[in-house]
This record gives sequence, C-alpha cells and structure tokens, in this order.
Amino acid sequence: MKRLISTTTFALSLTCGVIQQGFSQQETMKAGDYPIQPVLFTAVKLEDNFWAPRIKTNHEVTIPFTLGKCESTGRVKNFEIAAGLKTGTFCTELTFDDTDVYKIIEGASYSMQIFNDPALDAKVDSLIEIIGKAQEPDGYIYTNRTISEHAGVPTHEWAGTKRWEKEEDLSHEFYNIGHLIEAGIAHYNATGKKTLLNIAIKAADRVCADIGPDKLHVYSGHQIIELALAKLYVVTGDKKYLITGKYILDVRGPDGDEYNQAHRKVVDQHEAVGHSVRAAYMYAGMADIAALTGDAQYIKAIDDIWEDAVYKKTYVTGGIGSTGHGEAFGKEYELPNMSAYNETCASIANVYWNYRLFLMHGDAKYYDVLERTLYNAFLSGVALTGDRFFYPNPLESHGQHARSPWFMCACCPSNVTRFVPSVGGYFYAQKEKELYVNLFGASEVTFDVNNTAVKLEQKTNYPWQGDVTIQVTPAKAAEFELHVRIPGWATNNPMPGGLYTFAENLQQQPTVLLNGKPVKYTTTKGYAVLKKKWKKGDVVAVHFPMPVRRVQGKAEIVADQNKYTYQRGPLVYCAEWPDNADKKVLNLVIADGTEVKAKYDSSFFNGMYVLEANGKAAMRASATEIKTKDVPVKLIPYFSWAHRGAGEMMVWIPREASAAKPLPAPTIASTSELTASHKTRTLMALNDQMEPKNSNDQSIIFYHWWPLKDTVQWVQYDFKKTETVSSSKVYWFEDSPFGDCRLPASWRLLYKKGDAWVPVKTTKDYETFKDNYSEVTFEPVSTSALKLEVTLTKEHSGGIMEWSVY
Repeated sequence: MKRLISTTTFALSLTCGVIQQGFSQQETMKAGDYPIQPVLFTAVKLEDNFWAPRIKTNHEVTIPFTLGKCESTGRVKNFEIAAGLKTGTFCTELTFDDTDVYKIIEGASYSMQIFNDPALDAKVDSLIEIIGKAQEPDGYIYTNRTISEHAGVPTHEWAGTKRWEKEEDLSHEFYNIGHLIEAGIAHYNATGKKTLLNIAIKAADRVCADIGPDKLHVYSGHQIIELALAKLYVVTGDKKYLITGKYILDVRGPDGDEYNQAHRKVVDQHEAVGHSVRAAYMYAGMADIAALTGDAQYIKAIDDIWEDAVYKKTYVTGGIGSTGHGEAFGKEYELPNMSAYNETCASIANVYWNYRLFLMHGDAKYYDVLERTLYNAFLSGVALTGDRFFYPNPLESHGQHARSPWFMCACCPSNVTRFVPSVGGYFYAQKEKELYVNLFGASEVTFDVNNTAVKLEQKTNYPWQGDVTIQVTPAKAAEFELHVRIPGWATNNPMPGGLYTFAENLQQQPTVLLNGKPVKYTTTKGYAVLKKKWKKGDVVAVHFPMPVRRVQGKAEIVADQNKYTYQRGPLVYCAEWPDNADKKVLNLVIADGTEVKAKYDSSFFNGMYVLEANGKAAMRASATEIKTKDVPVKLIPYFSWAHRGAGEMMVWIPREASAAKPLPAPTIASTSELTASHKTRTLMALNDQMEPKNSNDQSIIFYHWWPLKDTVQWVQYDFKKTETVSSSKVYWFEDSPFGDCRLPASWRLLYKKGDAWVPVKTTKDYETFKDNYSEVTFEPVSTSALKLEVTLTKEHSGGIMEWSVY
C-alpha cells in the first residue's frame, strides 16, 4: 500500500504507476494527472493573523464541540448499537447521519497533522474501533439498515427494503461510504494507521462487487463517492476503484431527476442545475476522473457548466444555490437576497470544484471565484468562536436569521471541521519549474525544483492590506518561473463573466517590484510571471490597491437593481443592525457620489477594517410618501455578521430611497404589539408595510405556521390604545407547487370585549384570494385588541405576508 498525503482538496499526485488493463473494450482509458500539482497544507506553515487563528479555533473548539454533539444526539450511539455494544433503535432522523462522524474524524486527522494532540488521537481511535465493529462482515456499512435488521423493524423510509434499492433517490448509502473513504485516507495519512482505511477499503470493495456493467446499474443519489473512489485509486493503485467511480458517473441519466443531476448523461450536461452541493461534488468528481483518464468529454461538460454557474447563477459573495426549494441552483439571474440559500456545504463544494479546474487549466479566473467564496460565502458559515454555524447564508435579513450550535441535518458543521484545516493547501501549486502563488497570507513553503529546495516566505497583512512580499530562498541558484496571481478585483474585474462589475474603473493598477525595483512582467492567464535565475535574498514585492469599490449586478439580476454592494480587497461588506441608526439597516441609502472610507477598528472583533459613509434612512410618512433623514452608515465584513444577536442585515445597499425598505408609517397595525399561537422570528412581517408582489414573494419576509396543518391558529394585535376599527385585509402566503403552504380553509376576526373574544359582525363576507389582499368589512368596534383566527386545511399549512387594520 502506497502512502500518499491527501487533503479534502484531493491532492492527486500519481505515483502509483500506469493504468494498463481492466477497462471495457468500449472504453480505452489512459493514465494521467492534473497538469498542475497541489502543495499540500501539511507543507505550508501559515503564520498569518487571519487563517491561522481560525485553524487553531477549529482544532480547540469546533472539533471537540461537534464530536460532543455527535455523542449527545445519538450519532455515535448508532454505531454502538449496530456494533452490538448497546441496544436500541436508530437514534437520529436521517440516514446519512453516519457521515457527520466520518467528516469530523477526517477533520481531526487533518488537524492532528498541524497540532500534536494525543488525546484527540486516542478519541479518534476509539471511534474507529466502534465503526469497525458496526461494519457487516461483507463490508457493507450503514447503521440504519444494520440496526433495523437486527431489531426486526422496518428501515428508514428512505432506505428501502434491501441494499442499494433507493440509492438513486434518498438512501445515501454511497454518500456515507464516500465520506468514510475520505476519512480513512485522511486518518492513514495523518497517523500511518490503517485501521479506518481498511474499513473504508472493505466498504469500497463491497460497492465494486455489487455495482457495474454486469451487476447493478446504480448511480449515487447524493454525489461524493465518485471523487472518493478516485482518491482511493490514487492511494492504493487498485484500478477497480477508478473504474467503479467512472461507472457510477456514466450510468447517470438521461431520464432521471434534475434535482440530483441525473436528467442527462453527465457528458451531455452543460448547465448548473439541481441541488447545488450534489452538483458541485459531482463536477469535482468528474474533474478528478477526467484528470486521471484524459476524458475530454468530461472536461468540456464541466467547463460549460462552470461558465453557466459563474456567469449567471453565483452570488457576489461566491455562494451558490439560490433557492431553498431543493437547495438548488435557480434559473438564470435568479439571485434573491433575503431568501438566498447559499448552503455552507455548497461553498465548500464550490471551492473544491474551482480548485480542480485551476489544476486542470492553470487559469487564475478559477481562483477569483475560489477566493471570493472562501472569504465570504464560506466564512460566513462558521462563527469566529467556532461553535455556531449557518446552514443557509442569506444576503439580507429582517432579523429572522441566527447562528445555531447544531442542526437536525448537521452536514455543515461537520463539513467545516474537515475544510478549515486544509485551507493552507490552497495557497501554492507547482508545475515542474513553474511555482504558483495563489492566495496571500503570511506563510512559508518549500518547493522541490529539479532536486533544488526553493523556499518562499510570504509576509503580508492580507486581506486587510494589499502589500505582499515574497522572499525567495533557493538552496542554490536556480532558474524557474514564479507565477503570482493578480486577483481580478485588483484589475477592475470582480468576477469572471461580467455578472458583477465595478461601478467605476480603478486607474491605479497592481505593481510588482523585484529587489526594490519595478519590473516588467508578462501576464499569463491572470498571473504575473517572473522568470529568472533566482538566488538567495531575492524579494518580490506586490502591491494590490485596496480602495473601497462599489459593485453592481448585471441588469438581469432584478433583486440588485438600483443597489450597490461594497467591496474592499477580497471582502464583501454588509450593513448590520447594531452599528446603524434605530438598529435598522433595510431602510438605509448610500447615494451615488458618496465617499465611503475604510477605517481600522481595533475594538471590532479584535480588529478589522470597517467602512463608514454619510447616508440616509428612509421612512414612510404615509402609504404613498417616503421621507429621509441623514444618518451615518457603517458597514462590516460580511463574514462577521450575526455575532451580536438577531437583527437586520443587508449586503446590497440601495442608492436611492425608492429601492430601500422604508420604516413603516405609524398606523394601528404598525404600532401594535404582535403575538401568535405559533411564535417565530418572522412574526414581524405582518405589520412591516412591505408590499408583496404575489403570494410567494420570498424577496420580503413572511410569517407561516409550517409544519402545522389541520389546526386552528391565530395572530393578534394589541393596540397602543383603544381604537375604533371596521375593516381589515390580509395578504396570504402560498408557496405552491414546491412548498407546503396554501390558502386557509377559513378565517375570521375577533375583537376583545372585556376579557372575552367576540367575533366581528361582517358587512362584507370573508374572502380568500391568492396574489391579492383578502378584505373584510364589519360593524365598527372599539377595542384594545384584534385577533385573526385561521383554520388550516387538512393537507397543508399556511402563512401571512401582511395584515392591515383600519
């Protein structure tokens, strides 16, 4: 067995020999590898003040915290029951809960290569022993089925009655094994122990024995096993893993579900569709197998898909997956802000995919996307404290979003644990005598160039400042090319493809000095290329101007029109409630021509650059009139939001009052206290005076009773003083066909009379409309409170966009 260091980024360094035989006659496959080779995170010493502390927090806080959650929620107990060490039934809700344990072991393995931690090593060993005992004799491992069969009870409804029966749908058997394989390889590379690797190999052998042209024709319902099998092939040299991984890809489509990218054969897919995590994992797996086999059709497909995703379907934060319906890519330019999904796992998968495309093509445009995702969409997903997380990462909030310590579906926290330690592996790469500097941060790395050790030492305060020095120290004078990435944001191109552009072009361009003198350099695929015979003491100094930039979205992005987002360096900024007037931000305006200044604030989370400007706050004077007042505006890095409690947040700042969400005018409803039978953070939607475009307008906040149905629910206004009212109107929330909210079976109004609730006497019958207000009039009543009572249908829940009283 060949030992090969490997990270979550799938470091393909083929030293396992040439593939010669074993493929079908219809497929002639050849040995290969990525043209550019990674420099693994274990070879990079990060000494910066940005990533190094986060990697330490991941080790000291996130890994122990998430392991504790796996124990307290029953994820570890599932393995113990399957192993016969304890009795009981399946403890958790999802068939893929096994993977949280696998992913945390993977993360712990990476982290142990950075930090010496005997206690963590022992803890991981104890978990591996339990996992081994839970594995069935023939290699199959899936705790839900094992537990259920031992107890003689039905399996989870997703699992089917026999192995692999529902794999193409929801069983996640391949998904579990894929993460087991990745964990086994990581643990072997970290410790040299084969305990978990042997379990993973045994499970992979079971898949290879059961799946193939003359066996079961099954593809993965949730992709990841494809890239895991490719990685296992690289580590073991056993070609059956590569054959099976490619087969699982090739057997997809053409008549499956777009949700999991089985609607076409993989080589016939050219648009990013469906569940965004599954998609990006699949595209990464296709890249790995294309690199290993030289499959040009795979490369063509993922190149086309990348352009579709980046040019039309990616957020300014680098997030992907715009809709919660299927956690999926939306339509072209469908990029709503408040309802943006942008799952943290999707950001990790997006990094994997772009990294592989860089290794394949050597173009900095992939790193422009990767860096944007890394510093914004991904980093938002984990708190600075390391023990609170986001599952979706929206670009706007009315206060309904808050970080959580855990989720029923806990894929994101466990994914964070394995991704953070590997960040150093994205900084550098090598293609023979071409050395790549891709990311910037104080760090050291040593390359081997024709048997000559070449040390690069990077000094910088990136991403806060744009000065980077790279000290080059070869063991002896050596000729090679140094490729230093010039970020697109530093050359008036925030993201490839023109989906986002800067409002003004920056005249000042990056500069490069060699040993203190300006140097002419060629630019190749976004890299400053310096070719010379390098000697000890050579220093390259790069300056990236970091003014505050206004970013605008393409006209087709309806949600971003008449708005700018503000960016400095690679960081996208947002306005958040604690820093701004009236603890509100959705009503803020920063007009064209306003100077926005960057200021270092040492008191803001141990020191960050914030942005300051003079802006305006919009408020309704009446239903038709909007007025403004001058207010100072403060913007903070997007990744730092939601650390100070729930409240309003906004990435895209209006440039005029008509694009803002003004504070409501004082009305009976807007000044009332709201209560409800089912209390949620979105109850505030009822009286915020934000007019819906339709009953499924998820660009604004709405209140719902989901998952409740077939019950009587209520919402209530307690007036500031006794009021005389005689009419009311309600705008119902209805999210068919994908959601579970529909118009109510019936509704009525009651007013408070003494201590009793009395129905109003209507002068106009109750009406129930979709995409419009449902209005009722009644004999005037003087009261201190009004209650809206709603009977939900037997099959569906319901909700309200707005409730007015007159």
